[in-house]
Amino acid sequence: MAVETLPNSAAARDKAFTLHPYANARAIEANDSLVITRGEGLYVYDENDNAYLESVAGLWCAGLGFGGEPRVVAAATTAMETIPFYHQFGPKAHTYGIDLAERLIGLAPVPMSKVFFCCSGSEANDTALKFVWYYNNALGRPEKKKVISRQRGYHGVTIAAASMTGIPYNHMMFDLPIPNVLHTHCPHYYRGAEDDESEAEFVTRITDDLEQMIIDEGPDTVAAFIAEPVMGAGGVVVPPEGYFARVQEILKKYDILFMADEVITGFGRTGNYWGCQTFDIQPDILTCAKMLTASYMPLSAVMIRDEIYQAIADGSDKIGTFGHGFTYGGHPVSCAVGLEVLNIYDERDIQGHAARLAPYFQKKVRALADHPIVGEVRGVGMVAGVEIVADKGTKAPFAKDLAASAYCVSRAQAHGMISRNIGDTIAISPPLIIDEAHVDALVACLEKSLDDTHSHAMTQA
Repeated sequence: MAVETLPNSAAARDKAFTLHPYANARAIEANDSLVITRGEGLYVYDENDNAYLESVAGLWCAGLGFGGEPRVVAAATTAMETIPFYHQFGPKAHTYGIDLAERLIGLAPVPMSKVFFCCSGSEANDTALKFVWYYNNALGRPEKKKVISRQRGYHGVTIAAASMTGIPYNHMMFDLPIPNVLHTHCPHYYRGAEDDESEAEFVTRITDDLEQMIIDEGPDTVAAFIAEPVMGAGGVVVPPEGYFARVQEILKKYDILFMADEVITGFGRTGNYWGCQTFDIQPDILTCAKMLTASYMPLSAVMIRDEIYQAIADGSDKIGTFGHGFTYGGHPVSCAVGLEVLNIYDERDIQGHAARLAPYFQKKVRALADHPIVGEVRGVGMVAGVEIVADKGTKAPFAKDLAASAYCVSRAQAHGMISRNIGDTIAISPPLIIDEAHVDALVACLEKSLDDTHSHAMTQA
């Protein structure tokens, strides 16, 4: 495109040059994107300087908000001035990576042996699955390769991670999932329970089905089970009581590894440092990202138990190398930022603040359950989901052509708040620096948006 024909506004240039993730490309062509130009605390600002309360911390990730923390900026600047890039391939290392790996091992919810750095949650989960395959090959178990994920689980968008993801639009037109990836029930009692089935009976049924799947596939072929402590992109699904305890009994019975995806739940989101602590999960592999750096820089990590490391080490010794790694995995600037963010979390007791605020947050959000179009409010710690329905009694959803949840999100934006709809659920996952006054503002804005959506639905009926 010649310079003289370039569009002038940022929104126009965006449409001209950007292919957006998770968007209808034709809809983007027809409508301007919201162009964010700066941030401050819990708020972001568009190109016209309109302020928006960010109710989902960007993408579940901006734990410290959007204010350009001076200490984090200084840490990144120092690292960039000192060692702007170095890698960890072969016998090479840098002190930022060493320090952060040591810090993560000390923070792990169960004893872990080694940390492997990547750039994103998708890469971390993709890497975790490759570790499982390598581990079983090193142990002489080449048939033990299948991984069980869950319907509506979300684990990323690389080929393997998207295959483990249990959401249809992550598979459609991408020729996914790949072989050896299985999906079992989503543990959502509200939507998944049969008539007159208690929560305990629901847990028994879906975990019995998990065990039967393992038996039918052959336990010697099933290598791992992957799960988020709380499902995020699947609709903020909090597991019923007893669910993970029963799952772990089954996995131990058949010698199947537990891969815990803490990309969203790690670093305080559920009221504990790790979601695994909230639900008493004892993972063999743990992946984390997002709030590891408060999303100031791209960084993710895979932590593994010693028995997995030992097998990987033996395998690499046998063939002469461990043929996996990313150029920017464990980037020194990202690691420096991660270290400073963890320092801030500790010094300001961000996890403790989240735990103390969580009862108030949950009480305020759950009060929305009385709204005429709210079917269920669910959540734990500082994450919640508000599912809207056309009929509270039957749980019937709104007609798809009404796009009710998308309309609700658009009304929230009109009222000065950025939110996110996942199917029929409005997800709420604010920066962990939020206070009671801003919780009140968030819930009040969402209530107005629900009122608008109710009125809109009535006029379309």
